[in-house]
Amino acid sequence: MAQSKAFGTTPAPDIPDGLTWLNTGRDLTMADLRGRLTILHFWTYA
Repeated sequence: MAQSKAFGTTPAPDIPDGLTWLNTGRDLTMADLRGRLTILHFWTYA
């Protein structure tokens, strides 16, 4: 598969262990998300 230069060539880092996941039955890995459009929503309590 040809890779677009608009997206770069550096792979995303692995997801750290020990995170709290919402709406999943288990922890996710980068292998689980490979080939899928993934939107990450970051938020914090202020």
